[in-house]
Amino acid sequence: MIHSPLLSVPLFHFGPVPVTAAVATTWVIMAVLVAAAALGTRRLSLRPAKLQTVLELLVTTIDAQIVDTMQTPPCKYRSLIGTLFLFVLVSNVSSLLPGVEPPTAHVETDAALALVVFCATIFYGIRTRGLLRYLATFAQPSWIMIPLNVVEQITRTFSLTVRLFGNVMSGVFVVGIVLSLAGLLVPIPLMALDLLTGAVQAYIFTVLAMVFIGAALADSPEESSIKQGAS
Repeated sequence: MIHSPLLSVPLFHFGPVPVTAAVATTWVIMAVLVAAAALGTRRLSLRPAKLQTVLELLVTTIDAQIVDTMQTPPCKYRSLIGTLFLFVLVSNVSSLLPGVEPPTAHVETDAALALVVFCATIFYGIRTRGLLRYLATFAQPSWIMIPLNVVEQITRTFSLTVRLFGNVMSGVFVVGIVLSLAGLLVPIPLMALDLLTGAVQAYIFTVLAMVFIGAALADSPEESSIKQGAS
């Protein structure tokens, strides 16, 4: 049964703190990702097995995307960007499991992910530019733009939340409605489409995160060095 994504019903209480289904599913996904990372990297070799080859291909692809999008060396951002992508991807496709509602179909999860990107943008901007140079970017191209640039930072976070929430929630509702009306086998093509949509939404969310963080690094020493290396 599909509940309203705006309604969070507690499954149990951890002391005075209520724990909802979205939070519990998030914990499970986090545990699965940590366990998979530990198992996949415990026996690294110069002659990689199939699993290590897949992991190396994934890391290489993420690094290439970071360089292409952010125009900066990927080593400092690989962990954040890779974790965001894998978490959103696994969360989105978890809707294919019977009885599981993906955490990303709940607005509080998407808001938390967008808040992580918001904080990361500020953190990396200050760490790379310095506090004064980062704050000075809000006065570009003129000090009159300071209020608009501040509002832009907030609306970015809101747009990330709404975009991911709307797309994932709509997919869950469509599959659930067709399943309730047409039976078990008919929605299979829609579930395959939902799987593709989940992967695309994870990619879009991650790319937007890189764009926002990369904008905070623009004209920084890191970016200048990679541009000089490429030339």
